[in-house]
Amino acid sequence: MKEPKVHVGILFEPQIEFILLNPYRINGIEISGKQVVTYNEGRILWNGRLYDELLFEPVNEATDAFELLDVTIGINFHWERKEDQRFLGSLKIIVENKKLTGINVIHVEDYLTSVISSEMSATASLELLKAHAVISRSWLLAQIHKNKEITETQAEYSAFTQTDEELIRWYDREDHTRFDVCADDHCQRYQGITRASTEIVKQAIAATRGQVLTSDGKICDARFSKCCGGAFEEFQYCWEDTPHPYLRKQRDFRIFNPKTCDLSFEATRPGGGLPDLTDEQEAETWIRTSPPAFCNTTNKRILSQVLNNYDQETTDFYRWKMEYTQEELSALILKRSGIDYGQIIDLVPIARGTSGRLWKLKIVGTKRTLTIGKELEIRRTLSTSHLYSSAFIVGKEDVSPEGIPGRFILTGAGWGHGVGLCQIGAAVMGEEGYKYDAILLHYYIGASIEKLYD
Repeated sequence: MKEPKVHVGILFEPQIEFILLNPYRINGIEISGKQVVTYNEGRILWNGRLYDELLFEPVNEATDAFELLDVTIGINFHWERKEDQRFLGSLKIIVENKKLTGINVIHVEDYLTSVISSEMSATASLELLKAHAVISRSWLLAQIHKNKEITETQAEYSAFTQTDEELIRWYDREDHTRFDVCADDHCQRYQGITRASTEIVKQAIAATRGQVLTSDGKICDARFSKCCGGAFEEFQYCWEDTPHPYLRKQRDFRIFNPKTCDLSFEATRPGGGLPDLTDEQEAETWIRTSPPAFCNTTNKRILSQVLNNYDQETTDFYRWKMEYTQEELSALILKRSGIDYGQIIDLVPIARGTSGRLWKLKIVGTKRTLTIGKELEIRRTLSTSHLYSSAFIVGKEDVSPEGIPGRFILTGAGWGHGVGLCQIGAAVMGEEGYKYDAILLHYYIGASIEKLYD
């Protein structure tokens, strides 16, 4: 197959301003310079005329670029901000949800150069970057394929179930139907050529060009998160209820024979002895302790390989604590969920996944009781942006005679959903001398690495 192109949704605004830094073609004419497009009663207003869709294509695909002004990055995260961003490839403007959507159409390998530069620090090791290139490419091509399937079969894709007692919702890709992926952390962090991509990133992309993870003849849906907390979560506890054989539970460390010093995948074996973290007592012991794992590190030099400056504001992620007063928690849950529970009496763990992450949590209030899930719904409900993870246990203090706690303490493990590659664990593996294939096969159990295109 030829190298595919990807459609990336960048900007969603009633008006989009951009600068064509080189000559671009539209409808057979060449234009450049600053442009403004505005939503107008279901159509796009540009230069005094109305359009259903606009496509600005570069005259020279390899070098021509455009700049989008005031792009919001980190949507709904604690570091949300606006910046001007620069992109290679084409710019497509469409109408969606009574706004305009700005879409960058770009070759997969160019997209990956930016994603890896945005996701990872320039100080990352070559093996870590190669591993990340393969998973980002796999995830992207699997999503494009899944989108096609949903569109072609017109399959009903539902991402939540609701009863009077339960609201179970997961957040995946079902809300992107007019483009393949968005540019934010909801999909993969993509910022075009705004930040210079380093030589080592280009080297990692070139060394793995066209390579993807496969399982049972299909491209793997290669998920990743910042820190698994010592144990891998399984796919079905975070998203739809379809277990993936390569996204299974396992301890995040490997045992190798020091006599041979061989760090290949075959010569090492997975760390054993993972307790059953779906069991409440086992989960509590696990979360309250700090078991050895690749991602159990405080080494600033290794962490800086994975964490961007705004992520390095966080240092406690393998094990962490959050405290709320009654007033803070009840106001937060009301604001985040839109449901008035009254005062919060209890947060009761109902069901945990294989890493100890809650995928069902019962919120008991003086006015209302409801069980919520899955993990991201829990994290969104209990934080102003996203709680580090849903692998937590709940402590209550200053309980009144009426049984109302004055304070809640959440003690937790990990950062993110914990499914697939653990970025901090993988950085440690790269540092310890593991090659990219060994890193990938540790996190994607039983998968293979194949080359799709040259």
